[in-house]
Amino acid sequence: MKKPDLKSLDLAALWRSLMRSDGGIADRVVPPTGFTAQLTLFSAAAMAFLAVFALALALATGRLAERWSESLAQTVTIRVSAPAAEMEQQTSAVLNVLKSTPGVTATAVVSDEEVEKLLEPWFGPDVPVDALPVPKLIEVTQTADFDSEALQLRLQAEAPGAVVDDHTRWRQPLVSAAGRLKLLGIFSLLLIVATSGAMITLAAKAALAANGQVIRVLRQIGARDITIATAFVRRFTRRAATGAAIGTAVAMLAMLLLPGMDQAGSFLTGLGFQGWSWLLPLLIPVIWAGIGFLATRWAALKILREVR
Repeated sequence: MKKPDLKSLDLAALWRSLMRSDGGIADRVVPPTGFTAQLTLFSAAAMAFLAVFALALALATGRLAERWSESLAQTVTIRVSAPAAEMEQQTSAVLNVLKSTPGVTATAVVSDEEVEKLLEPWFGPDVPVDALPVPKLIEVTQTADFDSEALQLRLQAEAPGAVVDDHTRWRQPLVSAAGRLKLLGIFSLLLIVATSGAMITLAAKAALAANGQVIRVLRQIGARDITIATAFVRRFTRRAATGAAIGTAVAMLAMLLLPGMDQAGSFLTGLGFQGWSWLLPLLIPVIWAGIGFLATRWAALKILREVR
């Protein structure tokens, strides 16, 4: 049977018929299944899954830095070091000074049992606190108008063995470390977005290259490059959004399964989303759809300029 000659066909009528057909040009030009479809769906789902955890890390470390800073800034510790015979006298003197110190809302002497629990990780259980030269510790809850330097000067006269520790030496490294972790989370999120865009671009280029002959035929029947590119953009944008939605849903489910406050320490519990931040992962499929749109459009127009 003789093959029809494209030149003898009404190309304009054929193009209009193709555009009016069910599913449109995207369903006929872009393969609905195959390597590129699976790659786009899998890469979008995997990258969205990782993006949720990177976002959670960035938000959690920010909250962690604020919590550490606030909790340590609200208390100071007074360490009383003195001979055993003078310990009680100097401790009482410190407590008397604190009663008349502006900004002090509460004081509490750390008991020997609490000191024993603090030393247990280093010395093991049943630490003989009485036999060790352990200083007395006094916890002080403060307000914003508390002046630790002025208190230290008063204590030098009343209790020479007392030292005020406002936790600055410990607080600053913790807050700095949490800030660096937040930056790492943001950088990881940007890296994930860039990687996802690169993988979608490669998948779109592979699909375009595999359909080079179809593209030439479409041009012969009147299709413009922007119309052909739109067909690929629609298909890959839909795939990227679908894959990202799947990955986001799985990641949010994993977040819900993280241990609660009563099951783990405060560091682990800070890794989940809290309050309104649960809405942020819902933006990931939208962002991935935008990535798919931009990456595919750029790749399609670039390839179409090269395929003649």
